[in-house]
Amino acid sequence: MIAYKLACMKGHAFEGWFASIAAFDEQSEDGKLVCPICNSRNVKKAPMAPALRSSAGTRGRQSRLGPTPIAPAVPEAALPTNELRKMRQFMTGLRKYVEQNADYVGRDFPDEARKIHYGEVDGRHIYGEASLEEAADLVEEGIDVAPLPPDLDEAD
Repeated sequence: MIAYKLACMKGHAFEGWFASIAAFDEQSEDGKLVCPICNSRNVKKAPMAPALRSSAGTRGRQSRLGPTPIAPAVPEAALPTNELRKMRQFMTGLRKYVEQNADYVGRDFPDEARKIHYGEVDGRHIYGEASLEEAADLVEEGIDVAPLPPDLDEAD
């Protein structure tokens, strides 16, 4: 396995794990790399600093660079195609279900969620936009929120 730091053209940085250098090259050439934040398919390798080991040896001790990162449980590149397809179908279906059965309230989501939670307006299903901080505040108040999967059909 090989890990690369990746970035989309919108500046979102993330990590990708691949079975080999050739696997990365193949997925990149086929346009299979997608930014998990904005769904952009315009993804390239980002600059990386090499992890160096001193000649004095670091066995039994943690290096100054910090712990070695642990790979995700199942990197996307290692998933069989049919499992990956099923996950994408599930995420797309979940998003479409929410869009068809809930009211889009945009940036008013935190305020609308509070009004519903505290009984100021009639209860209904809503979805919209909130910053990570706003979502954390809602959870702290006992209001259930969850991120909506990205629209995988709308990748650029």
